[in-house]
Amino acid sequence: MIGCIIQARMGSTRLPGKTLLKIDDKNTVLDSLIDQLSFSKFIDKIVIATTTLQSDNVIEDFATKSNLEIFRGSSDNVLDRYFQCAQSFSFDTIVRITADNPLIDPNIVDLIINEYNNTECDYMTNIIDRTFPYGTEVEVFSIISLEKAWMNAKKPSELEHVTPFIRDPDNKFIIKNIKNKENLSYLRYTVDRIEDLTLVKEIIKNIISRPILMEDIINLYQKMPQIFEINKNIKHDGYISSLEKDKAYFNF
Repeated sequence: MIGCIIQARMGSTRLPGKTLLKIDDKNTVLDSLIDQLSFSKFIDKIVIATTTLQSDNVIEDFATKSNLEIFRGSSDNVLDRYFQCAQSFSFDTIVRITADNPLIDPNIVDLIINEYNNTECDYMTNIIDRTFPYGTEVEVFSIISLEKAWMNAKKPSELEHVTPFIRDPDNKFIIKNIKNKENLSYLRYTVDRIEDLTLVKEIIKNIISRPILMEDIINLYQKMPQIFEINKNIKHDGYISSLEKDKAYFNF
């Protein structure tokens, strides 16, 4: 079974509660993400994996009202949360999506799942040699690979971000990366800060078709490049902070 596990929490330090912030009159960030993923042809089940913290009770409430599966686990050890979630739902293949990507393109999701299914590899993604926009990140890997990471990962970055152990060449996983024909990594529509949320609202307001595909956003960028100036000074720094924790871990 191919399971999509969405990593979601309310406790973001840079944009608190971002997962359930409104992006239009009716929908939250998480609503948009679920709607986009519903167009995938290959995902068998979607599960929201949140924490056991009281502040994330609202995410469980959201899942219940939306008739979605929910799993609650560690707030700090996201790798453990993912593994326990995948095991509890008997997933053979895991599609990792984070809740800060409300405009995830289901065609890109299916492209990477399809490539994974037809390639001899442990892990397939579009994030290693980045040519896709920020906000389109997809990772696909087997339960066997996830279990190996869960059993052996030790660094804070490996526990907090789920897949660094798998992506480390020293650990001998077979890794494949899909590249876009054109390098679009200068585009950013993930939601990490308030400027990002403002941009996503503008994108949704100006694109009528659903699902919203990467090509739709590119067309909008060509017609209205000024709205993409909203978050031009924001840096993608979440993983960097985890690497700082690694330094402290090794100096302990």
